[in-house]
Amino acid sequence: MAVSTNYDEETAQATRDIADVGAVEIITTAAVHLLSAAAVKCGLADDPIAQTDLDEARKLITALAGLVTAAAPEISDMHARSLRDGLRSVQLAFREASTIPDPIGEGPGEKYTGPVN
Repeated sequence: MAVSTNYDEETAQATRDIADVGAVEIITTAAVHLLSAAAVKCGLADDPIAQTDLDEARKLITALAGLVTAAAPEISDMHARSLRDGLRSVQLAFREASTIPDPIGEGPGEKYTGPVN
C-alpha cells in the first residue's frame, strides 16, 4: 500500500507542477527538445558518425516545423523568431548532410515553412 500512496503523491505533485507552467513555456520547451534531437540526428553533435540518422532527423524537423508554425500566433514574436531561426538551421544542416538533397521546397518541414535554401 505504501508504494501506491507514494506513487499517488508523486503523480499529484507532478500534476500540480505542470498546472503552474504557462502554455508558452510548455510549447517552447517541447520545441527545444525537438530542435535538439533534430540537430543531433543531423550530425551536429560530438559523434556525428554514430549519431547521424537523417530518417529520424526528417521526422523531428517536420514535427518541429508543424509545431512552430501552428504555435507562432499564440506565442510572442520573440519566442517564435528564435524557434524559426533554430528550425531553419536544422533544415539547412539536414540539406548539407544529405548525399542526395531534396528538391527546394520538399525538404523536411518545408511544407509548413516554405522553401529553405
